[in-house]
Amino acid sequence: MSPLTRRQLLALGAVGAGATALGGAGLWWTTSNDPGYTGDEELVEPPVLSSRDGVLELDLEAAPVWVQVGGREASVLAFNGSLPGPTLRVAPGDTIRVAMTNGLRAPTNLHVHGLHVSPEGNGDNPFLSINPGESFNYEFVLPEGHPPGTYWYHPHRHGHVADQVAAGLYGVIVVEDPELIPVTRERVMVVSDLSLDSSGNLAEAGRMQQMMGREGEVVLVNGQVRPRLDAAPGERERWRIVNACPSRYLRLQLEGQQVRLLSRDFGRLPTPEKTTEVVIAPGNRIELLVETTEGSSVLVAAPVDRGGMDAMMGNGMMGGNGNREAIELLTLEVSGDPVQTPEPVPAGPALRDLRGEPVTGRHTLDMGMTGSMGGGNGMGGGSGREATMMAFTINGREFDPARTDTPVTAGAIEEWTLLNSSPMDHPIHLHVWPMQIIEDGDRDVSAPRWQDVVNVPARGQVKVLIAFEDFPGRTVYHCHILDHEDQGMMGVVEAR
Repeated sequence: MSPLTRRQLLALGAVGAGATALGGAGLWWTTSNDPGYTGDEELVEPPVLSSRDGVLELDLEAAPVWVQVGGREASVLAFNGSLPGPTLRVAPGDTIRVAMTNGLRAPTNLHVHGLHVSPEGNGDNPFLSINPGESFNYEFVLPEGHPPGTYWYHPHRHGHVADQVAAGLYGVIVVEDPELIPVTRERVMVVSDLSLDSSGNLAEAGRMQQMMGREGEVVLVNGQVRPRLDAAPGERERWRIVNACPSRYLRLQLEGQQVRLLSRDFGRLPTPEKTTEVVIAPGNRIELLVETTEGSSVLVAAPVDRGGMDAMMGNGMMGGNGNREAIELLTLEVSGDPVQTPEPVPAGPALRDLRGEPVTGRHTLDMGMTGSMGGGNGMGGGSGREATMMAFTINGREFDPARTDTPVTAGAIEEWTLLNSSPMDHPIHLHVWPMQIIEDGDRDVSAPRWQDVVNVPARGQVKVLIAFEDFPGRTVYHCHILDHEDQGMMGVVEAR
């Protein structure tokens, strides 16, 4: 193909440049989509860059920009000036080449979240660091049989991940289905949150917010506040939804419409499942089939309790985590003449079930939190790690990139027990290799269930099977409450 020029690519999402903003933001409670922000504009999707002849080449710049957020001027960080960054559409077997430039004040890098690609060299390598003003050329080669689905990309430079994702650095990757699913239209929806100060700059996350996992004061869909969708009765839409919030769990509900779950994290379910609500942790993705019925419906993020710190702190100050009230994400207006509903959705391929294959290794990962508050009440600014004297650990150790915590045999199938000895939920993400959940409390996992972000409830455990196939190399697993990752809740796995 003839690659688009840097100027052409940046023009796809350019909205101007402005003052830089440091840090990412937020309260650990939710004040809802507050007065001061306006909504009800038509949903705008990110610009799309598609592969041609098996290759997608693009320039990607992370830099500060000024954008409109709910009628307010906001200084954020974005890829190619677009909030979210451009959507990358590829097919199994394609190669993605990214020339990434760091226009930030801090080091950064790029993680292609959920893609089953090599973690070595210039692939999905979390140990790389791109300094301010520097560039790096990535290459991600998807296997021919790569599962279709909705994935995403974001920075993964340890110590800066939460700030940079909270500030706006995220975008979607779509791996196309070999067989088209009959729908009227597809929509890409990236849910994120942020907090702004009175000048429109990103508010700095305080130490308590970092410890709890920040949640922004306003929740966005594609960088917009309560956008509107329009449809006719009888249509079938495919909604690709990404939870790009640093810490917020989403309990999604859409009353008045027929909704089926098509996919969770990657691939697709053999048969779409009727649902009234779906809970997705930070980093999770889902695909919904929405068959429209006349009327007005609101996509709501209902309250989620993800645990709290009372038991550790020995006082009543800390309370539970999670949004305290329902948040309206968008409105779907269905009106006009009914249309003919598309053809039935064909059955998808059966999902692989590792429970019938030999397991050659077992490991246990215990997510823990130890320590105590520093001086005062902990409500001021400063580094969460230093100010709170808290350690966020896996098996009692904080992250060390020079240490391999979990060696595995390349090609082997292992059973991992994910323990959570802490009083709050931790969503665990493993790079490169997806996980099949085989035990999850009293939830039914009789059918194969595959995810790359698995929520481990407070004081609970989940068991998974992992096939360490196709790629050798070192990568990481970590809590996808990104403040917890930055403060040490991450380990290194090496397949060799």
